[in-house]
Amino acid sequence: MLRKSYTRAATLFAATALLAGSPIAASAATNSQAAAAVHGCPSGAVCIYPQDAGWNNDKPSHFYYSYGAHNLNNQFGTHRIFNNQTDGATMSTCTGYNGAGCEGKLPAFMYIDKNLTPINSITLQR
Repeated sequence: MLRKSYTRAATLFAATALLAGSPIAASAATNSQAAAAVHGCPSGAVCIYPQDAGWNNDKPSHFYYSYGAHNLNNQFGTHRIFNNQTDGATMSTCTGYNGAGCEGKLPAFMYIDKNLTPINSITLQR
């Protein structure tokens, strides 16, 4: 399982945009956890990319914003999951529906390549 942090990239993005005079980046620069979209995944979201597509040219196939359980349907094989939530929110994959049987927690600004065949839901939590 491959995991990487985007905190440094988010800070660099915010600083670069701040130098360019972007008001959105100005607020992001004051809080490096408030990153903009990364690989097409909006700030505050957990994104799932298509099977065996990596970042899929920065086009996620699923976006999740609200805390709680989200059931998955017809997701098989390896997918990239990116947690672009803010304020330290985490996400978990679960073998049961409605958030039952959850495994570990993926921290904010991290991704994982995960076989979703046995996964039936994900949860987003603070």
